[in-house]
Amino acid sequence: MKLRRLVLTATLGAAMTAPAMAQEVLEGDTRLACEAILCLATGKPPHECQPSLQKYFSITAKKLSDTIRKRRNFLDLCPVANQTPEMSALVNAMSQGAGRCDASSLNATLRSWGGGDNDYVYIANSMPSYCAAYTNHAYTDLQDTKPRYVGIPERGGYWVEADKYDQALAEYNERIRREDEERRRQEMYGGGA
Repeated sequence: MKLRRLVLTATLGAAMTAPAMAQEVLEGDTRLACEAILCLATGKPPHECQPSLQKYFSITAKKLSDTIRKRRNFLDLCPVANQTPEMSALVNAMSQGAGRCDASSLNATLRSWGGGDNDYVYIANSMPSYCAAYTNHAYTDLQDTKPRYVGIPERGGYWVEADKYDQALAEYNERIRREDEERRRQEMYGGGA
């Protein structure tokens, strides 16, 4: 439904601001940019998205900030990219978040080391603001496919893709049960430090 709203906004915007263009077919990078906006707005892009997404993700630079800027410039080639504040926010959120908000990226980006006597690694359970802006934007349909957090950071929690959440949660809970059982056994029999 949200994707339909995006398509409707893009179609109406193009028809209202560029009457002559409404009768023309978009070509080249302009077409790929518009297709990429539509494809990045859904968590399950159809096969037809492959060329536009390949173009988008092939845009890279040495610095992350330059990659983001270049990808934003590419998406800006679409005539409706900056037509409304909502579309501009969407394109900005896409350039910041697309390709950086999957479970693997979140697990790498949100990893921290706890200091003190019990050195441990944990993964934060809050999405970065750029991911929240992208996955929760009114014009995206990513709610059912965005990564989900399993567990709690202090007990080895981590991000998984939405379709693997139930299995990962069951495995996590079983691991925690075994750890707690082992801890109780050590405390009971004096095996703890």
